[in-house]
Amino acid sequence: MINVMKVVVIGCTHAGIAAVKQILTYYPDADITVYERQQTISYLSCATYLHIEGTVATLADARYAEPADFIKRGVHFATNHDVIRVNAANHCLLVQDLATKQISRTSYDKLIVATGSVTAIPAISGVENPKVLLCKTYDEAHDLCAYSANQQSVAIVGGGYIGVELAEGYATSGYQVLLIQKPAHLLNGYVEPAIGDQVAQLLQAKGVTVLTDAVVTSFQDTDDDQLLITTTHDSYRVDMAAISAGMLPQTDLLAGQVKMAKNGAILVDDYLQTSDPDIFAAGDAAMNHDNPTDDYVYAPLASTAVRQGTVAGINVGERRLRSLGTQVTTGMKIFDHTMACTGLTVAAAQAANFNVGHVTSTGTYRPHFMPDAHPITVELVYDRNNRKILGAQLLCAHDVSQAANTVSALIQNGGTIDQLALLDMLFSPNFNEPFNYLNLAAQQAVAQENGYWRS
Repeated sequence: MINVMKVVVIGCTHAGIAAVKQILTYYPDADITVYERQQTISYLSCATYLHIEGTVATLADARYAEPADFIKRGVHFATNHDVIRVNAANHCLLVQDLATKQISRTSYDKLIVATGSVTAIPAISGVENPKVLLCKTYDEAHDLCAYSANQQSVAIVGGGYIGVELAEGYATSGYQVLLIQKPAHLLNGYVEPAIGDQVAQLLQAKGVTVLTDAVVTSFQDTDDDQLLITTTHDSYRVDMAAISAGMLPQTDLLAGQVKMAKNGAILVDDYLQTSDPDIFAAGDAAMNHDNPTDDYVYAPLASTAVRQGTVAGINVGERRLRSLGTQVTTGMKIFDHTMACTGLTVAAAQAANFNVGHVTSTGTYRPHFMPDAHPITVELVYDRNNRKILGAQLLCAHDVSQAANTVSALIQNGGTIDQLALLDMLFSPNFNEPFNYLNLAAQQAVAQENGYWRS
């Protein structure tokens, strides 16, 4: 009798989908069961603002997979099913059908936990007000967009990626927008303060009121059916509010059963295996290996989720492939500008005890005699001890997103400012200067260290 490996996947957004695809490829005889508490799968939440601004016609357009895609390949796919308990010692689960409320028990040989994250809801008086909405899941995004349709003004709490994108989407659609950020700068933790301030200026130029270094203390209904938002700066009246104040890993099912980080995310090795050899974790539920620091980092991004899910699926039956880790490379379009970044900021590098070097390089992305030779800002962070690149950020009206990927590859492979300074990169006046803007930033860093070489 042939023993068939029974694999259960909990959660099927991005990491879960990627894992199932690989299990089907590498272990075609496996018995695969997927439990997903939502009715829909594969929603790319960045599409919420794209739908609000009219770029994406419907939210459903941002779903790239359906349960039927896997059912026809033999996967037991159960949407609207919530796993309410995992007993790792006995390799069993308790599952509730959310439609019938019926509870059943099942077992597994191997388990992949891809339960994702939830929006961090601040402890604010009145946050449960129905005018205060979330936007992470497909259903939340649907409710947010439906409610927005009849409103004119919106406050967004949180000035990270989601908050900035929502602010852009609503401003583009003609809403009055108030963006409230607790730290002193937008995109705190992703970019240097100077770039965060430039992003704020781009938003303000389009009519967004940007409030930084501010804390929301209460939400309250007004007599004329508006929402009164009280902050440490002032009070503001809007029609509605959206919360985008960060993500929290959703890992309570494994509490006390596998090793976790302080934030509750699951610790995994390079094969995405947890401290329990029969349990793997991927996506927003798991920590990631951070290449610049050679330590763990929490990176709740779709890009890291699909990579982790892929590696987990490949390794679920046999340790075949190591994860390459992450530089937490991200990018966004802010009206007519591109902002992209990879690796560490100065503050993050200092917190990791590096001897930090940093330069800000400015100029135009291509020769000044060319039309639309837009200004570009490049922030380059490096280790002064070994000259290895630690991070970079770029902002330009031209699409410079792929430059962040170039630096990401260098960081992953231990590249130095000296290597980037003379890295072979194409030249055409259509695209750049004879020395690419990344070359020039690195040459500035080399000159800063050597004190004599400049291009």
